[in-house]
Amino acid sequence: MDQAERPQAGGDEECAEGEAQQDYGVQATRLEELVKFNIAQADITKMKAGGFHTVEAIWQTPTKELTEVKGMSEAKIQKLKEAAMKTTTLCGFHTAKENMLVRQSILKLTTGCKDVDDILEGGIESGSITELYGEYRTGKTQICHTLAVTCQMPIAHGGGEGKAMYIDTENTFRPQRLVQIAEKFGLDPDSVLDNVAYAQAHTCEAQDELIKAAAGMMSDARFAVVIVDSATALFRTEFVGRGELASRQNQLGRFLRNLARLAAQFGVAVVITNQVVVADMGGASAMFAGPQVKAIGGNIMAHSTTTRLYLRKSKKDSRIMKIISSPCLPEREASYVVTAEGVGDFNDG
Repeated sequence: MDQAERPQAGGDEECAEGEAQQDYGVQATRLEELVKFNIAQADITKMKAGGFHTVEAIWQTPTKELTEVKGMSEAKIQKLKEAAMKTTTLCGFHTAKENMLVRQSILKLTTGCKDVDDILEGGIESGSITELYGEYRTGKTQICHTLAVTCQMPIAHGGGEGKAMYIDTENTFRPQRLVQIAEKFGLDPDSVLDNVAYAQAHTCEAQDELIKAAAGMMSDARFAVVIVDSATALFRTEFVGRGELASRQNQLGRFLRNLARLAAQFGVAVVITNQVVVADMGGASAMFAGPQVKAIGGNIMAHSTTTRLYLRKSKKDSRIMKIISSPCLPEREASYVVTAEGVGDFNDG
């Protein structure tokens, strides 16, 4: 296909300006709306500098955390919260029918593999956190690269018509892979690359700052997916030993909570990868069970993610994805392969 004939990926300038675009699961109200309730513009500027760009972010964040913003007292935060309560529709009770209507706007992003999409009932869900965990070479990063491309496709084709945000903590991001995957789906590679916002984090602090910056970027443009590959690598290296375990878990929990807010406010699919360690089986069962692994992060990770997917190696260079936990999907698995063009279908023939 000639470049002139290639379909343009979603998330371009016209899309970013919100022209003729439907908000899929977006429940974000710009912070400037609080001016109507006598909130000083200077205080709004301070909150945005602290990483809070929407009314919903004010409402969903504990007062203790909001008072950490420079120049904001507890009295000012209380006034902000009272104004936010009058503005956002997220506070208070709603009927289950109203919640059903909201969930009908949730998108499913294709993984590039039909069998995997089938067990996920369409693909990776927007508005929530999906965790991919498994040993090395099981395809976690390749799935992330594929989603960074497919999220830009039309919704009718399994996309999200938005940009991708990619936070890399292990130096495994390769833009040339995006080009190869874009070619597979008939997208313009240059447009795809322009619609991926990439950043590399070397510390947990930098990772947190990137999430704050992400909220500001999403207030100005349509994003369909946020990818963190991996979410736990930096925590494992910075917090070492049992003496720092509690601090590590607290920091990890706060990081995941901020990701959940992004998913809820902007309707994005948040995809994180996770490392594994060998599980201590003990007893005679360990001799026959084979290698058993468990995800890093313990209960904090398990309870903070909506959908947990375990990846493992299989026969003929294939991989298997298994649904470990989900509010609405049964436990089942599907095979896939990793090729030069990203994630694809496994042919057992």
